[in-house]
Amino acid sequence: MGTMSAPSSPPLAQTRKARPGIEWAAERLFRPLAQRLIPPFAERGVNPAYLVLFHTALGLYAAHSIRRGGRLTPALLLQVKTVLDNLDGQLARATGQTTETGRYLDTEMDLVVNAALNVALVGRWGLPLTLLQSLILTVDYLWERDYRAARGEEFRAAPAQNTDNPHLLAALKAVYAAYFVPQEKLLGAVFERRLNAHAGPTPTQTQRVAYTPQPITGLAANLGLSTQLLALGACLLLGKPRLYAASLPVQAAVLLGVQLWREGRVERTTERGV
Repeated sequence: MGTMSAPSSPPLAQTRKARPGIEWAAERLFRPLAQRLIPPFAERGVNPAYLVLFHTALGLYAAHSIRRGGRLTPALLLQVKTVLDNLDGQLARATGQTTETGRYLDTEMDLVVNAALNVALVGRWGLPLTLLQSLILTVDYLWERDYRAARGEEFRAAPAQNTDNPHLLAALKAVYAAYFVPQEKLLGAVFERRLNAHAGPTPTQTQRVAYTPQPITGLAANLGLSTQLLALGACLLLGKPRLYAASLPVQAAVLLGVQLWREGRVERTTERGV
């Protein structure tokens, strides 16, 4: 009798979230590692939501370890957490288990971990630092959204399943609306106002495309969460964990510089009358 072979891993292109900007740490390091884990997890019927809860626990334990002066242990735990954070989405897409609940849960559990890590790093200043970090990640979200809108592309595919618990989903949406939506509305309004300042009240598609060039999505993507936790791990190994906290204002300054650059692109396009 022949033996049953384990299911093969689907190509990475089928499980990754297609994005115009590529996050190097995720695409070259964490996603390929996560890809190797899809067959055994899929074979055992693992629910991606359980992975979210598990890597959240790892992240919280890493924060606890940082508060106790740990360096190597939290640095390693954060990289394992990041592999699993990539795996939950890849597994969901590979097995047709994407849900609206899963998307909200993943985003909000990442926020919980980020807050715990930042408080562990700088104490009471950790919460304002978490807000700054969230704004940086929100810029990534908005610049990709605007890039796709300017080109008539779909931003987020519909979930494969409609098996959400309505009470849990409503609670997750309420948290998202309270914390993330105000950031998205504020930054979105600022970006639109700056576009109008250079293109007029009714920007053309050409001006919107000029305002959302592919390089900005690539730069913002490389300030994504996989990169953030890789950088924090490196700072922990160097024995300078607060160096990561100091990098966040620098990241924000870089994004501000990029914003000014893309405004200049629109102004030049407008002057040429394109």
